[in-house]
Amino acid sequence: MDGFEGQLIALAPRLRRHARGLTSDAAQADDLVQDTLERALRYRWRFRLRPGAWWGDGADGLLPWLLTLMHRLRLNAVRRKDLVVAMETLPEVSAPATDPGLRRDLLQALTALPEAQRAVLLLVSLEQFTYAEAAHVLNVPVGTVMSRLARAREHMRTLLDGTVKPQHGAQATEPATTLQRVK
Repeated sequence: MDGFEGQLIALAPRLRRHARGLTSDAAQADDLVQDTLERALRYRWRFRLRPGAWWGDGADGLLPWLLTLMHRLRLNAVRRKDLVVAMETLPEVSAPATDPGLRRDLLQALTALPEAQRAVLLLVSLEQFTYAEAAHVLNVPVGTVMSRLARAREHMRTLLDGTVKPQHGAQATEPATTLQRVK
């Protein structure tokens, strides 16, 4: 099974990882991936691969198209309030941090981010998308991606420094090492 279906199967783990970051719940992430793949198959005729482009190539590739579908499905579900976000359930990380406490703190901080900031942070940091590609997926201007990313990073720094408690009621113990911006 090659072609479109084969590429969908190959990209499914990346979609699931991204969905886990968006939803913070394994069952909701699986549902979101299933809905995304179902919609991709139903509307495959809308996807046009640019001549000479690879399946995952830049803003015209299949992965950005799938992530766009995923984000729109997620927004629709949140708008309908059909989705209950379980903040206590944290997403799994494919490569666990060496310190379990650090991993927990990172996941709590990520979950505490507003949805728009978390989406941009996941696309740019985890999926390694350029600002332009992330803007294309989220259907926002590049400047919006840049400002949301800056706010997300600052929010993460603040939460990880221990100066603000996460929304989940977790107690911040001692402040982590202070991050300094080097120019």
